[in-house]
Amino acid sequence: MTCCTMDAESVLALSTTSSSAEEVRLASQPLGGGLRQLDLSVPDIHCGGCISTIEGALLTLPFVKTARVNLTARRVTCVYQEEMETHAADPSEILAAINSAGYRAHLFTPSAAENDRTRNQLLLAIGVSGFAAANIMLLSVSVWSGADAATRDMFHWISAMIAAPALVYAGRFFFKSAWNALRHGRTNMDVPISLAVTLSYAVSLWETIHHGEHAWFDASVSLLFFLLIGRTLDHIMREKARAAINGLARLAPRGALLINPDGSRRYIAAEEIAVGDEISIAAGERVPVDSVVVSGESDVDLSIVTGESSPVAVASNSEVSSGAMNLTGSLVLRATRIAKNSLLSEIIGLMEAAEGGRARYRRIADRAAALYSPAVHLLALVSFLAWGLLGGDWKQAMLVAVAVLIITCPCALGLAVPVVQVVAAGELFRKGIMVKDGSALERLAETDTVAFDKTGTLTMGRPRLVRVDAMEENSTAIARGLAVHSRHPLSQALVRGIEIAPMSFDSVTETPGGGLEARKGADVYRLGNTAFACGTSFVPRTADSPFSEVVLSQNGVDLARFFFDDTLRPGAREAIGQLDAAGLETLIVSGDRQIVVDNTAHALGIGRALGSLTPKRKVDECQRLNGEGRRVLMVGDGINDAPALAAAHVSMAPATASDIGRQAADLVFFNDRLDAVPEAIAIARSSANLIRQNFALAIGYNVLAVPIAIAGLATPLIAAVAMSTSSIIVVMNALRLNAFGKRPAMQIRGRVGRSAEVKAA
Repeated sequence: MTCCTMDAESVLALSTTSSSAEEVRLASQPLGGGLRQLDLSVPDIHCGGCISTIEGALLTLPFVKTARVNLTARRVTCVYQEEMETHAADPSEILAAINSAGYRAHLFTPSAAENDRTRNQLLLAIGVSGFAAANIMLLSVSVWSGADAATRDMFHWISAMIAAPALVYAGRFFFKSAWNALRHGRTNMDVPISLAVTLSYAVSLWETIHHGEHAWFDASVSLLFFLLIGRTLDHIMREKARAAINGLARLAPRGALLINPDGSRRYIAAEEIAVGDEISIAAGERVPVDSVVVSGESDVDLSIVTGESSPVAVASNSEVSSGAMNLTGSLVLRATRIAKNSLLSEIIGLMEAAEGGRARYRRIADRAAALYSPAVHLLALVSFLAWGLLGGDWKQAMLVAVAVLIITCPCALGLAVPVVQVVAAGELFRKGIMVKDGSALERLAETDTVAFDKTGTLTMGRPRLVRVDAMEENSTAIARGLAVHSRHPLSQALVRGIEIAPMSFDSVTETPGGGLEARKGADVYRLGNTAFACGTSFVPRTADSPFSEVVLSQNGVDLARFFFDDTLRPGAREAIGQLDAAGLETLIVSGDRQIVVDNTAHALGIGRALGSLTPKRKVDECQRLNGEGRRVLMVGDGINDAPALAAAHVSMAPATASDIGRQAADLVFFNDRLDAVPEAIAIARSSANLIRQNFALAIGYNVLAVPIAIAGLATPLIAAVAMSTSSIIVVMNALRLNAFGKRPAMQIRGRVGRSAEVKAA
């Protein structure tokens, strides 16, 4: 990966509008003990070099205690001491320090709209460089095939005129980054790339002016074309990593209807709701802050908290969390937390923290790659001086230096990972699995533990009627006649589970949080929970039963009881069996009641099942397993699973998952069957083997090619061809993954199982 920062004019323009100390202090959050936390957006960070530069610049400030850069979010979190021994700290110096290092910085605003102009610019640059490279290569064919001197010179001049604007436009990303790095006294991977492109064009132009036989304009433009493809893919992957958090933030309502003490009502922003304020929530609206019900009854979708698909009836004194959807009735709520401390904000914070931790893997890779840049510079300089001083031919010395810069261009190393990822992603897509993050395959290959959510993952999240206890023969017809009038999930399941003709009624009404009431003559029929149907005091769903229960009554007398269970996902038993055979540990982490989770675990043969988990406890369990050295694959579907999906080593979600669940996951499978999980692991392990082979091929290429270039046996054109050949070899090796995809899955799983047994021994 390379570093891309801003130019001097942008820094100067921003410094003239920098935030004041008072504004920055207001944007900081107090942590206690005289410490404050400041979050800043730094849109220009792209690699480990950027991270080191910014963190180093901030830690030189005497009042800064810690500084952490989140590469995925492109944010800086800085903790500073508010009061020094002699004076108050000026937090605006934090922004000034980042600006002086060559990066833009501004106060972080979560609701700020995302701008992906950079992606569009990169795509356009790829098109320009690709068009130019194709046309120059067509002209070069005529030269190579023996054109006379006049024709050769004319084609060289045409190539020069095509290459010049293409290099200026498409290469500006590398040139700006290289110049900015050198201007601030450091180097990055864009410096040797910029030198190779510039010198190759300059030498080619010199040869053209002096009627030389060879020019290497095609090598310069082709080099840019391949490098721009890699940078664009990297940018797109990073932006997709932010989609889950942005989508989750959009779930939070912008405000609510505040009930004033005099009974009047006015709409206020969610940030203005204080603890103790009473707000009105109509059916179809989401709850803006954690609250308790003051009055009203309704069914509430709490899947954001528990992941359970069945709505929960709430009444006076029931607790509801931010983000919950009010389904049927109007509610008056009393706020128990402000917006920034509510559950939805907590889930967003957990996801951001998990992303920041995952960025450390990228940081290690970037810092290792940064060592490549000075080595290439030194090698090219030594070659240039050696040929110039010992041989006396400075033109040949320049050609050798350019050849060294081109032949050592890390294209093969750069393609070693992404080309396998692309082929593996295609193989997975043919099996109905979509890969969203390129690094996901590497992490998936390391998996030794698979944690499943229950509702919507191991099960379909759709209730099914499993048992009927009826006192009267016509009870089922009565129940179906009532259920057809409701959109409640249990009512719809009852309609699907009973095929006899429904009974008709004089009138039917639905009571939010209770159930359905119908009249036929003098009789009153009710279908709903026990309290509603039988008129007893409210009795919650029994904790010792794994089934949801609906009661039918006639004039308050119990007629029938209907029991519902969730539907197991097709292929769930087979998938668990395959994972067990491969030596992977499986467990369930769910927000459902423990007895429901135990029932599902017993049906699938899973030995460990954890129920009644909040989103934070799911994250804690993933982190606990990570702390034990386990590599956890989290498979979940709900909004409540999103933080755990982000915190796990790697994550998957079904296509039926919530938008937030799909966005937070690294892989999404479109088939209803759960076989996608073991299939994805098998392909990931095969791709990991190919990646290691590609690294060996790329390193071997450099070991062989660099001495040839230093010896003067390779012109810039030969160097460009050699560089391209190494890339082709890497690509051809990656295509062998298609053969792995056609092997029987049990062969691959058997190898995985043997490796697990060796590890256990």
